[in-house]
Amino acid sequence: MLKAGLLGIIEGLTEFLPMSSTGHLIIFSNLIDFYKHSSKEFVDMFNMVIQLGAILAVVVFYWKKIWSTIVHLFPSKSTPVNKCGLYFWGMILISCIPAAAIGLPFDDWIQEHLFNPVVVACTLFFGALWMIYAENKLRKGKMTSLEDITISPKQALTVGLFQVLSMVPGMSRSASTIIGGWACGLSTVAAAEYSFFLAIPVMMGQALIHILKMLKMPTPLTSLEWTSLGVGFGVSFIVALLVIGSFLAFLKKKPMRYFAVYRIVFAFIVLIAGFFGLLSQVSF
Repeated sequence: MLKAGLLGIIEGLTEFLPMSSTGHLIIFSNLIDFYKHSSKEFVDMFNMVIQLGAILAVVVFYWKKIWSTIVHLFPSKSTPVNKCGLYFWGMILISCIPAAAIGLPFDDWIQEHLFNPVVVACTLFFGALWMIYAENKLRKGKMTSLEDITISPKQALTVGLFQVLSMVPGMSRSASTIIGGWACGLSTVAAAEYSFFLAIPVMMGQALIHILKMLKMPTPLTSLEWTSLGVGFGVSFIVALLVIGSFLAFLKKKPMRYFAVYRIVFAFIVLIAGFFGLLSQVSF
């Protein structure tokens, strides 16, 4: 239970920061030997499902905006087409298409070959360098929020294409979509907020896929495994709810390269830990 709670804290802290929550969960699941309590299939599913707690935090934090898109779902005299909920969620749907097209057929291959600390360390490092380059070349100075702009279909597709990069653990879905937002002219804050909303269908879909896979396995989940899921889910929700607002406030004042520096340092720590045999699930 303590290990499940720790992983919930890590998920809540890292889900919306450009540091890769999946990468951190892979590393810390190895480091605390969470695998010894259950099968690798359960741990992989656990790491995906507890992300739903963080997604629930987005729903709570942005409930006013979400409710507004439901109330104003269709255009009217007071709500233009590009401000109605149908248009907004339509852009979210466009952004989901690239990841769904690639993720569904290759999900098993990605988990089998890329979900290991070596890949995570390399992706954290090179992804950090890319973040620094992108921020210097693409970032816009104007700190407009998502409320002040209208996402175009082209921008939605661009962000969606960049999101595909996050399928490699360690890249970070948040970092990928924010860089994609920069590439199509969005400010850092607007890109981050759009990334939050985009996480809702994407992470729900990924968690559902892993739950269905687990339910098809011949051995049912034990009571301890169900309880672990509940603990990880609840803790990640609480921590993520505290992180979202602080992250947005940080982006309004500070550059993203602070997270890039952390990623580089953490990548070297992972490699050193692997070299000394502290990560048991992979041979370095």
